[in-house]
Amino acid sequence: MCSERQATVIRKTKETNIEVELLLDGKGAADIHTGVPFMDHMLTLVAGHGFLDLRIHAEGDLEVDAHHTIEDLGICLGKALNQALGSKEGIKRFGCAYVPLDEALARAVVDLCNRPFLAYRVSPKESRTGTFDVHLLREFFRALVLHSGMTLHIDLLAGIDAHHVAESICKSFAKALDQASSPEPRLQGRVPSTKGLL
Repeated sequence: MCSERQATVIRKTKETNIEVELLLDGKGAADIHTGVPFMDHMLTLVAGHGFLDLRIHAEGDLEVDAHHTIEDLGICLGKALNQALGSKEGIKRFGCAYVPLDEALARAVVDLCNRPFLAYRVSPKESRTGTFDVHLLREFFRALVLHSGMTLHIDLLAGIDAHHVAESICKSFAKALDQASSPEPRLQGRVPSTKGLL
């Protein structure tokens, strides 16, 4: 396994300008400025609870709405994860985490398998926290999955408050990703697949 699992991704379009720097084996340091304060908060949680060092600077057409920015953040972070994981030799591959926040409870299950698939079973009773539409998180994770090559299941098991729902989702994803990307010493440089290839 590479000792420095890191990546830099830059994406410039007519809608967004995003730079992501990722260190997979970090301490949870976050320097995040997306122009969407609630998303800054969520990505800071992902870094902190996933023990990723994450620097993200983004500019987007927020005068339209936050959709393009949120989706492109998912694209960039997905690409960075894929690059940082490399061949995926010697990792655990699978991760699962349940995270509560008051009345909210979310479960995230990750498979770093090169088979992009998102199952997102989240129907919050409230859709907005402040000006942020929590349904945009689905677009973020959809883009992240497609560009990282992971299978991701996210289930909201309980929750009323939209802020609590979003936090429990992002924290559970972070914990599951940390688990899945962690070293598995028994693999000794092999990929975690009985087929010999992911």
